[in-house]
Amino acid sequence: MSKTDHNSVATAGEVDTLTVASYNIHQCVGTDGRRDPGRVGRVILEVDAQVVGLQEVESKSGGGLEDAQMEYLAQATGLEAIAGPTIQRMDSYYGNVLLTRYPIAEIRLVDLSVPGREPRGVIDAMLDIYGRAVRVIVTHLGLTRYERRHQVKRLIHILGDDRKQPVILLGDTNEWFPLSSTIRTLHQSLGKAPAKPTFPARFPLLSLDRIWVRPTEALASVWAHESPLAKIASDHLPLKVNVELRQLV
Repeated sequence: MSKTDHNSVATAGEVDTLTVASYNIHQCVGTDGRRDPGRVGRVILEVDAQVVGLQEVESKSGGGLEDAQMEYLAQATGLEAIAGPTIQRMDSYYGNVLLTRYPIAEIRLVDLSVPGREPRGVIDAMLDIYGRAVRVIVTHLGLTRYERRHQVKRLIHILGDDRKQPVILLGDTNEWFPLSSTIRTLHQSLGKAPAKPTFPARFPLLSLDRIWVRPTEALASVWAHESPLAKIASDHLPLKVNVELRQLV
């Protein structure tokens, strides 16, 4: 099928609302200490999002399908997976993943690492969503304030000057303070992202996970997915937003 044909089919079945989620899956280790990719896959299906940014995904080669977490979750959800590894070993890789139902027009991986700290990175993808070019960025910021300041400056540089380009930025900010310079800087560039507690999963108190949507008027609703399974599958809850497609112009 050609790209033109695909867009014609997509447009014919177009929906009004795009659902996007961000989910730190903690290497599929739940709050009960069990590593269970099957639970994480079922939570993603519960969330029922068409675009999902994942953090802390570990995929090992040479074992069963469940050891290759990215491949397992892509198969379990029926979504296409884009890998954004930040740590690579001989038999495994670890980092971010983008799951998407929509055609991928372009992918770029960007290093956000700070020397002496855990490697961090960005998946910067252009998705074709019913003929709209929507930029989706998935990331996981560092644990220290110094790291996050550096990484947000880099993110702003990556975003560039085109304020008309629809952007969805999603990830674990590791930011405990809602009025921190990290959050304020991203608000200035992308508009305000509502805060919903997602961590710790059993008794969520902190809004570590965020989703920014530009233009902000396209953001229809935001909430944490607090199902019984989500409270044990990972130490974070998934964060979910609905985006009004007619506003992504």
